[in-house]
Amino acid sequence: MMNGSSSVSTAQSSRIKNEPDDWSKEDCLTLLERIRSLLPDTDAMKYKTTESHFDWDKVCFGSFTGEMCRYKWQKVSTEVRKYRTMTEIIVDATEFVKNPYKGKKLKTHPDFPKKPLTPYFRFFMEKRAKYAKIHPEMSNLDLTKILSKKYKELPEKKKQKYITEFQREKEEFEKNMARFKELHPELIEERKKSDLPEKPKTPQQLWYNHEKKTYMKLHPEVSPKELKEALRRQWSQLSDKRRLKWISKALELQKEYEGSMRAYHEAHPDVTADDHVRSVLTKAERQLKDKFDGRPTKPPPNGYSLYCAELMVNMKDVPSTERMVLCSKQWKMMTQKEKDMFQKRCEQRKKQYDVDLQRFLESLPDEERDRVMGEEKMGGARHGGGVAPSPHRTKSLSVKERVREAESETWAPAARRDGKKAAKLPETPKTAEEMWQHSVIGDYLAKFRSDRRKAQTAMEAAWKSMEKKEKIPWIKKAAEDQKRYEVQYQPVRELLEMRAPAAAQRKPKFEGEPKKPPVSGYQMFSQELLTNGELNHFSLKERMVEIGKRWHKLTQSQKDKYKKMVEEQQGEYKAELEDWVKSLSPQDRASLQRVLLHEASQHR
Repeated sequence: MMNGSSSVSTAQSSRIKNEPDDWSKEDCLTLLERIRSLLPDTDAMKYKTTESHFDWDKVCFGSFTGEMCRYKWQKVSTEVRKYRTMTEIIVDATEFVKNPYKGKKLKTHPDFPKKPLTPYFRFFMEKRAKYAKIHPEMSNLDLTKILSKKYKELPEKKKQKYITEFQREKEEFEKNMARFKELHPELIEERKKSDLPEKPKTPQQLWYNHEKKTYMKLHPEVSPKELKEALRRQWSQLSDKRRLKWISKALELQKEYEGSMRAYHEAHPDVTADDHVRSVLTKAERQLKDKFDGRPTKPPPNGYSLYCAELMVNMKDVPSTERMVLCSKQWKMMTQKEKDMFQKRCEQRKKQYDVDLQRFLESLPDEERDRVMGEEKMGGARHGGGVAPSPHRTKSLSVKERVREAESETWAPAARRDGKKAAKLPETPKTAEEMWQHSVIGDYLAKFRSDRRKAQTAMEAAWKSMEKKEKIPWIKKAAEDQKRYEVQYQPVRELLEMRAPAAAQRKPKFEGEPKKPPVSGYQMFSQELLTNGELNHFSLKERMVEIGKRWHKLTQSQKDKYKKMVEEQQGEYKAELEDWVKSLSPQDRASLQRVLLHEASQHR
């Protein structure tokens, strides 16, 4: 608990002084010693500022709570001065005169060695004047962008010149720095080492530390920011098998840390123990580890959920907001016997899941067994009906990812039944915004100290505020990715359509049947925007919102124009439909009539 401003009025001070309490002299000295131990080594803040930000819950000991300690401190502090005399300030002034470069001013010392410029900054300083003369209208930021791009495009041979100079000066800097420390040992402040055990690192942090030196040897000119981004991309592409190695190592170190912390608390009984030790694994990494250890995948909760999961594999082109509506309509069209069949399959899966889960629990140590059982009770192990998600996904799955998992469940067993190697589904295409976010997520996570929610909100706001010309490269990339996906997904789509259950099939398409036109001006306006690719950089949900905004901005005459076009198309469709029905054979006409009657009964 962080205390607010603790300055008290004269009346309060008088009341605090005179109130009796149960504090002995030894208790008071213990209190003061605990406060002193929590003060920063370089305490240069005002007294009131330090006191107002003090965490009194860390001071509490014995039967005294944090609030009791704060109250007692206020009582004791009323008896001492809180201002400094000239005599006391002269001590600090003398120390400053003796060591004017100590602390933050160390780098201003005349003997302090100058850090060498990185290869990129050498190139930048060399070329800046030339480009500033060529482009006088450009700002410093635009010049920096151009020179950064030029440096990246530089051939390795030309880059080597700057790298060699940097490495030579770096070696000199390290020698000079060692000499400076020898000549001025009084200026180098040694940090006090705590005997508190070091917190365990996550799998990604362990891997990062392992790969960092190797990467820097191959790319000596890389900046810290570029290094983090490059290794983050490598980690995201790491195979599950290699990732598991670091997950296991992180879990081993976490066990060692927990043992060290128990020993530390035994040696320091006055330190408040934190019973909850945060796991080093993310939810996705934990699921990957459990899957590797043999944890079964939880089945859908009922027959309807199982049906939806199987049906959604044929709905890739249907907007996410309409999928569940279509599933519900199709489910209502089924006979009770067909529904019972799905429920029976679901019950069979649940029974098998219970058997597999019990077998899995028996293979675990006590602590892990308690964790898994706790997740089962809390519903934390709910993976849907698909395969376990990839470890480098975000914690919450989007609609796109849930549908992809449902596809994987149907696609993979189908390939196994054919006796072939399970085919890998093509990667789902990303929107322009998702591609841009993927390229900058590392910077935003660093800025918000790995708070993914804040980083996501900031990225969304940044994308919305970007100008269209800045978005164009990403829109083009998204269009290319969409084309790639359509080509790769075609054979998968054909196989899924062959294996789709009869209940999930659309109404029969009769040869020569005219295509239905839009039923309203708004629907025609929507189709026009969706087909011309203008909104490809928006997510599915944002597209519908954007269409609504644009429709409201139209004048009434523009809306009437769309309405008139729809009426014309409806008239043409009606005439074409009548001619087409007349051209059908008696058998086809009877089939069409049955379909129409069935649809009409569903709408009643």
